[in-house]
Order: sequence, then C-alpha cells, then structure tokens
Amino acid sequence: MPKDLDAVAVGKGPGSYTGLRIGVSTAKGLCYALDIPMISLNTLEIMAHSVNIESGYLIPLLDARRMEVYAAVFDHQHKLVKPTWAEVVDENSFSEFIKQKPVYLLGNGTTKCKEILQGTDLKYFPELVPSATPMATMSYESFRNELFENTAYFEPFYLKDFIVTKSKKKS
Repeated sequence: MPKDLDAVAVGKGPGSYTGLRIGVSTAKGLCYALDIPMISLNTLEIMAHSVNIESGYLIPLLDARRMEVYAAVFDHQHKLVKPTWAEVVDENSFSEFIKQKPVYLLGNGTTKCKEILQGTDLKYFPELVPSATPMATMSYESFRNELFENTAYFEPFYLKDFIVTKSKKKS
C-alpha cells in the first residue's frame, strides 16, 4: 500500500534519456503525493554492487551509442575509484586498470570492448543489468543516513546533453 512507504528510491543515471525521465518523474510524483523523501542512486554503482569479488576492479559499462560507453570504476569493496565518465572505446580504454588485474567489465557496454580489447585478461559480464536487489540495500543505507534529494530540484544524471537529430529517411 502506498501509505506503507517511507521513501522512494530511483536510479538517477547515467542511462537512457527517456528511461531516466520516466523513472524520475514517477518517483517525484509518488514522493509529492505521499509527502515522503526521495533517494537517488547512481546506476553504475547499483551495477557494481551486483557483483562481489575478492580483488581487482569492477567497471560497469552502459552502452551510450556508437563506440561510446558510460563507465565508472569501483574496487573490490565497491568503493568508487574513478567517477562516471563517457568513454569512446579504443585499444587504450581502461589500460590503467587492466595493468593491475583482475578487471571485471559489467553490463551491455562490454560487447563494444570485447572486440577492441582482445588479448587482455578481462572478465566480461554482458548480461548484468541494474537490479533492485543491490538497490534495496543501498537505498536502506541512504534512508538510515537521511541522504535524501530535494524532490523539487532533483534532475537525473544524464552525463550528456539530449540531442534531437533529424531522420535520414526520406518522407
């Protein structure tokens, strides 16, 4: 029941422009209607918390079109090592971390890396998507620490500006 909610958590991005707009709009509407706080979590951090490793680095990757991915780097304790950025995948991508093995690439952006980063000792998890399971634990910690968003002014983390392009199809 809506009256049983103490807060609403939402993935703030990066990610699909439309998906982020819809998710954040829904979360804001619920928070306003129920007069409860909103919690936001980084999508790549949610993905990193889906995997437990003994050592090395977790690099969640979301496809950002063309040869670009949204990436962030976390250590084996899920601590942020390198904040979110947009990476144009080439043979030097993630080289500073690849040298310090093991490296785990997570998410749908890994397919772009597999072709280009051949010969490296990377572990690929292309099927991994942001999940509510780690999000629940992360949201609870944010709730306990009162890490709430200002619902009126909160905006999704797009990373890149939304660009409208004209269709190349002839009408």
